[in-house]
Amino acid sequence: MILFTASGTDTPGITSELTGILARRNARIVDIAQAVIQNLLTLSILFEADSKTEQDLCLQELTAKAEGLQLRVAFQRDHKQPEASKATHKETALTHYAVTLIADSISAQALHEVTEALAKRHFNIDAIKRLSEGSFSCVEMIVSGDAAQSLEQAVNLEQAIKKMKAELLTIAQKLKVDIALQAEGLYRRAKRLVVFDMDSTLIQGEVIDELARQKGVHAEVSAITHAAMNGKMDFNESLRQRVSKLKGLSQSDLDQVFKRIELTPGAEDLIGVLKKLGYKIALISGGFTFVADQLKTRLGIDHVYANQLEIQNGMLTGKTIPPIVNAQRKADLLDEIARQEKIELDQVIAIGDGANDLLMLEKAGLGIAFNAKQTVREKADLSISQKNLRSVLYLLGLSEKDIAICYKS
Repeated sequence: MILFTASGTDTPGITSELTGILARRNARIVDIAQAVIQNLLTLSILFEADSKTEQDLCLQELTAKAEGLQLRVAFQRDHKQPEASKATHKETALTHYAVTLIADSISAQALHEVTEALAKRHFNIDAIKRLSEGSFSCVEMIVSGDAAQSLEQAVNLEQAIKKMKAELLTIAQKLKVDIALQAEGLYRRAKRLVVFDMDSTLIQGEVIDELARQKGVHAEVSAITHAAMNGKMDFNESLRQRVSKLKGLSQSDLDQVFKRIELTPGAEDLIGVLKKLGYKIALISGGFTFVADQLKTRLGIDHVYANQLEIQNGMLTGKTIPPIVNAQRKADLLDEIARQEKIELDQVIAIGDGANDLLMLEKAGLGIAFNAKQTVREKADLSISQKNLRSVLYLLGLSEKDIAICYKS
C-alpha cells in the first residue's frame, strides 16, 4: 500500500482529478481523508493495486497531476494499515467521544491542557473541526481510545469518564472556557425533544424575584430563592414562603412584571433552529404560568407546564394552585411528554440551572447545566457558562455554516 498526500491551495476538482487516476488504473482506495483550513487543502489517500508495478504507476501519475495543480506531494511506500482499523469494534473496545470547547476566544493553553488530559488517559484525537465562524470561539474534537487503557484505576468505564469530566471541569474553570465531553454516536445526533427550564435559563433572572420587587419585599424573597436554587432548602417550602409574601399584587402588577422580562440572548435563535430541524420544544418551570403561557405563544413552544398563582377578585391570594411543579414533577413531566410524542428518553435534551432541575437533567438522555449553580454543574452531563443559549447548538455538533443553512430554509 502507498499513502499519498497532496497539500496546497484548495481549488474545485482536486479530489476528482486524483481519484480519477486511481479509478482508471483499478486501484483500491483503503482510506481517504481531506481537510481545508483557511483555503489550504490537505488530502491523503491510502491505496493499493494488484502489483507493485501498478502501484508505482499510480504514484507517478498522482505526483505529476498534483504538481501540475501546484500542490506539494509526500508519500510513504509499503504503508501498513493500523491493526486497530482492521479489527472489529468488539475486538478493539474503542470508545468514541466528542470534546467541544467554547469560549469568547479559545486559547492555545486551553487546547494544550485539554489535549494533554486526553493523552494521559490514552485517548487519540481522530479529527478536529472548528464550528465557529469569524472568531476562534468553538472547536470540536472527535477522540477515541481503548476502553481498557482509559480505565486506569477506575472500577468501570463510567467512573473513568466521571474522572475525565471532573478534570476537564477543573481546566474549564481555571481557563474560563467551556469544555463538554459526550459520547459520540447515533444518539448524539438523533435528539428530538428539548426541554427548557424557564427562570435564569430561557429568560434572564427569576420571575418571583421580580414579583417581590414589585411588592417591595425583594430582599427577603431573593434570599429564599438563592437557598432553594442551591439545594439548601426544600423547593415546595421555599415556594410557599415566597408566594405568601406576594399576597395583594394585582393583575396589573403581573402585567408590569412581564414587560420587564427579557429572554436569554440566543433563546429565539436556538428554538428557531431546533424547530426547523424538527425538534419538539417543551418548557417545564417552577416559575409561573402568566409568563410561561405567553412565551409559548411567542416562541412556538409545544408543551408548557408551570405553577399557577391563585387569583381572587383580581388579587393574588399568596397561594398557588396544586400540583406544584417541583423537581420530581419536572422529571415526571419530561417523561410524560416524551411518551406522548413517542420519543425515547435517550433522544431528549434537558436544559436548566437550579437544584430543582437536577432530576429532570438526570432523566433526559443529555442534561445541560446552563449558567448553573456549582452543585448542578458538577452533576449534569454537560455544563456551559456562555451567556448565549445559541451555544447549545455547538453541543449538537452544528457548525455556523449548518446554522446558516437552517436560517435560509
